[in-house]
Amino acid sequence: MSTENSVKISKKEPLVRITKRDAIPSWKAWLIRLGSIFCALIVCAIVIYLIVKMNPIKVYQTMFNGAFGTPKRIWVTTRDCMMLLCVGIGLAPAFKMRFWNIGAEGQILVGGIATAACMIYAGNNIPNWLLLVLMALASMVAGALWALLPAVFKSIWNTNETLFTLMMNYIAIQLTSFFVAVWENPYGSNSVGIINQRTKVGWFPSVFGEQYMLNLLLVMTLAICMYIYLKYTKHGYEISVVGSSPNTARYAGISVGKVFIRTMLLSGAVCGLAGFIAVSGASHTISTSTAGGRGFTAIIVAWLAKFNTLVMLLISLLLVFLEKGAIEIATQYNLNDYASDMITGIILFFILGSEFFINYNVKFRGKTVKEESK
Repeated sequence: MSTENSVKISKKEPLVRITKRDAIPSWKAWLIRLGSIFCALIVCAIVIYLIVKMNPIKVYQTMFNGAFGTPKRIWVTTRDCMMLLCVGIGLAPAFKMRFWNIGAEGQILVGGIATAACMIYAGNNIPNWLLLVLMALASMVAGALWALLPAVFKSIWNTNETLFTLMMNYIAIQLTSFFVAVWENPYGSNSVGIINQRTKVGWFPSVFGEQYMLNLLLVMTLAICMYIYLKYTKHGYEISVVGSSPNTARYAGISVGKVFIRTMLLSGAVCGLAGFIAVSGASHTISTSTAGGRGFTAIIVAWLAKFNTLVMLLISLLLVFLEKGAIEIATQYNLNDYASDMITGIILFFILGSEFFINYNVKFRGKTVKEESK
C-alpha cells in the first residue's frame, strides 16, 4: 500500500473527561452551592423516610426550631456562630498564604487560659472595663506567641507547619489540664467552675439588653477589618503573593520568612481572642473542651468561603444551624446521635462536593473523533 494513501483511524474519547476551569462567575458558583444544598436536602429526606419513617418536612421544621425557635435559641445560635466565625477569621490570613495553621485549637486554649488567669488574679483589683481590655490583650498575646514558634521554624528550617501546629494542640491541652488542677474549685471537682459567679467580674456586659450582643459586635467588627486588611492593604497583597508562589514573592523582593512570622502572629492573636470570647463571653470557665473542636471546624469555614471573612458568616451560620438542628431532632424524635449526625454529614458532603464542580468541568463522551495519518 502506498504511503501516500491516507488511513482513517477511528478513536473514541474517554467516557468522562475532567478539565480545570479557567474561571467561573461568582453568581454561577453560588448557584452551584445552592443547588448542592437543595440536592442534599432531597437525599436527606429520602434517608429520613427510609430509616425512621418520619415526615422529612417536619424533621426540617424541627431543625429550624432547634436553632431559631425562640429568642433565647436565636441568641445562643448567634453566640456559637460568632465563636466559630472568629476562629475562621483567624485562620484566613494563614491559609491564604498557604501556611496550614492546624493549631487553632491550641491557640484558643492558651487565649482562654490567659483570660481566666486575669479573671482570677486581677478580677477584684481593677474596674471591669479595664479588666476586659486586659483580658483581650492577654489572650491575643498568648495566642500570637503560641503561633509564633511554628512560624519561626518554618521560616528558618522549612519545617512542616501542619504537623508542628497540630502537635502544639496537644501541648495546649495538657497545659490547660495543669491550670484546671491549679484553679480547681471546689477542691476535688477536677474543674474550675464558674469564675466570679457571684460578682460577674470579667464577664461580657449586656448591650442593648442582650447578653451576647457584645460577642456579635466584636466579631463582626473583626470580620470587616480582616476583609479590608486582606483585600486592600500592602500586607494583604504580600500574603496573596506568598500564597501563590513563594519564589515569585522572593523575586519581587518580599521577605517570605518575615511574612510567615507576621501573618502567623496575626492568625494566632485572633484565635487567642476567640479564647477570650469563649471564656469571658460564653462559658465563664476554662477547661480542655473550651475550644470544642472549633479550631478544626473553622478550617471548613475558611476553605469554603475562599478566605473571604464576610462570606464566612454564612458558612458559620449554616454549620451552627446544622449542629443545633441535629441536637433538636435527636431530642424530639428520640434518635441517637448517629442518625442526626448522618444528616449533617450528608449536607456537608454535598456542600464540599460542590467545590469540585466549581473548580472543574466534567465532560461526557461526545461524537467519534477521526484523525487522518499518512
